[in-house]
Parts: sequence; structure tokens; C-alpha cells
Amino acid sequence: MARKLTKALRGKRRWIGCLCPDFQERSELKKYLSKYPVRLYDFEDGKCILMVKLEDYNGMKMELSKGMVVSQTSSGKIRLVRERMSFTRNPRKR
Repeated sequence: MARKLTKALRGKRRWIGCLCPDFQERSELKKYLSKYPVRLYDFEDGKCILMVKLEDYNGMKMELSKGMVVSQTSSGKIRLVRERMSFTRNPRKR
């Protein structure tokens, strides 16, 4: 029987809040980001939140300091990035 994958053994990630005023639709931004090792989570009003694996984090921070998507804040917790970027999305009810 396989052992359960605990939280400590799962891959670590960082959340990056970015400004992307040149994009009007989520699909445009997703197409632009497809060349990077990131996952688009939230997008609204010219702002987005990206999920990056910890091992790719430093390279992506450097890459996002220039170009059409510019990094503003980052954290290990998505809640903090949403607060800092003033996203209107409410947390899920559990």
C-alpha cells in the first residue's frame, strides 16, 4: 500500500501578484504566459495572480520585472497576495 503524500512532501509554491494592463481578456494573458512555467489563478482589472513552483521562483521574479506583465508582490500564501493586490474575490465557504 502506498504511503500518503503529506504536506511536507508536496511541492512548494509561491504566489506572485502582477500588473498586466495591456491584457483585456484572460485568454490573451494565458496565451502570453504559456511560454513560462507558471499557472494563472486570478485575473481582473489589469491584475493577475500567478502560481510558481519554488524552484522556478527566482528566475520568474527576474523575468517578470520587465515586459508586459510586471511583478508587484509575492508570498507563500495566496490570501496575502489577494489582500495586497486588492482583489474583490471572496474566500470560499467551507
